[in-house]
Amino acid sequence: MLLHIHPDNPHQRHIQTVVDTLKKGGVIIYPTDTIYGIGCDITSQSAIERISRIKGINPKKAHFSFVCSDLSHISDYTKSIDTPTFRILKQTLPGPYTFIFKASRQVPRLLQTKKDTVGIRVPDHNISRMIVEQLGNPVLSTSLPTDADVEYFTDPEVMYEHFGKLVDIVIDGGPGSIIPSTVVDCTSGAPELVRAGAGEW
Repeated sequence: MLLHIHPDNPHQRHIQTVVDTLKKGGVIIYPTDTIYGIGCDITSQSAIERISRIKGINPKKAHFSFVCSDLSHISDYTKSIDTPTFRILKQTLPGPYTFIFKASRQVPRLLQTKKDTVGIRVPDHNISRMIVEQLGNPVLSTSLPTDADVEYFTDPEVMYEHFGKLVDIVIDGGPGSIIPSTVVDCTSGAPELVRAGAGEW
């Protein structure tokens, strides 16, 4: 399904359609404040396995992120965050950043990596944040398969042509960006830049 949702004023009924699909173990392609992502409910093992097959990766070795609606979810899936790091989160989120933390035991077992870390995102985008709010827990997210042309990352209709048979819903929330999030590692004290992206650091 190609589902058009207004990026500034998402229709409640459309968001509910997406949430219902996620709760049934569905996989979606959806917009964020950076590139479009492919995602599912973090509690659905079958959906996580589907995304892993689409990308041709081992879920335990993959670079998945948890998309949260606000800072309150972050403490559920990460170990203790010190005060200076929390101040940085408050200054930069919601925004185009992925912060890597030590994972808590609430991270689903299928996603527990050898490094025992988790990437956290709070996008500054109404559609993705409303989906997570109504779902009630984070959305597991990763980038689309990287062997595709740039149009597959920016044009929802082209994404639907290319990936529509592999996922349940492709959300058309307008053109996407080609610049990914800025990734910051917070696992060893002082935050360290891992990848420069859309967010200033």
